[in-house]
Amino acid sequence: MSPFFIVSLLLQIACCIHVARSGRPMYWMLLLMVGSYLAVLVYVFVAVLPDLRHDPSGQRAMRKVRAQLDPGRAARAANRDLQVADTPENRRRLAEESLRTGDFARAEEAYRGALRGLYKEDPDLLLGLARAQHALGRAQEARDTLQTLRTANPDFRNHEADLLEARVLAETGAMDAALERFETVSQAYPGEEARVRYGQLLRQAGDQAGAAAQFRESLERSRHAPAYYRREQKSWLDLARRELAAVQD
Repeated sequence: MSPFFIVSLLLQIACCIHVARSGRPMYWMLLLMVGSYLAVLVYVFVAVLPDLRHDPSGQRAMRKVRAQLDPGRAARAANRDLQVADTPENRRRLAEESLRTGDFARAEEAYRGALRGLYKEDPDLLLGLARAQHALGRAQEARDTLQTLRTANPDFRNHEADLLEARVLAETGAMDAALERFETVSQAYPGEEARVRYGQLLRQAGDQAGAAAQFRESLERSRHAPAYYRREQKSWLDLARRELAAVQD
């Protein structure tokens, strides 16, 4: 059986499954099984692509593909929108896209521009500003911004804000406060980053046993976690293994 035929058969079967799940007329199945590649191509353009454009999960997948092919596309679009209408929402979009693509200076500028009027104390904007400041190597400014966020929004809860706060405390020399913050954050953070960073800070503070315990906990948790979790956390789990090996040497 030739590879050409096998690929055609697999594509036809996949399209037939789509026909059944989407509730389309059954004559599509007959056309697909008779028409081979041509029928598959027609069906994809007529049925699959329109479904992707309207399905939320399909839209997310298409956005992800576009972002990989052209990482700066969304940032350019946000910048064009800002040129047309200088609004807090457009500044927020530009700031978020700039932060995502690593243009931290532009992100900081856009976040500052958005923090005006009714949005002057917006917690998400303040968190974004702190993230940009931290990425630019200005830990004390990021710490001050987070303090402003906490003062203005005492009920705001965000795992990323908690982790960033712990990091900037450590980076600005507040070691005791950082260790206390990391201990709390690592217990609730949805992933292994906080726990591994906590272990690194414990090691830096001279608590080798405590550091090893954190690295072991990350690795032990991963053994009982679903496969997708291990894939998502691979970089942190690999780092935990290296750090544990270094502590044990």
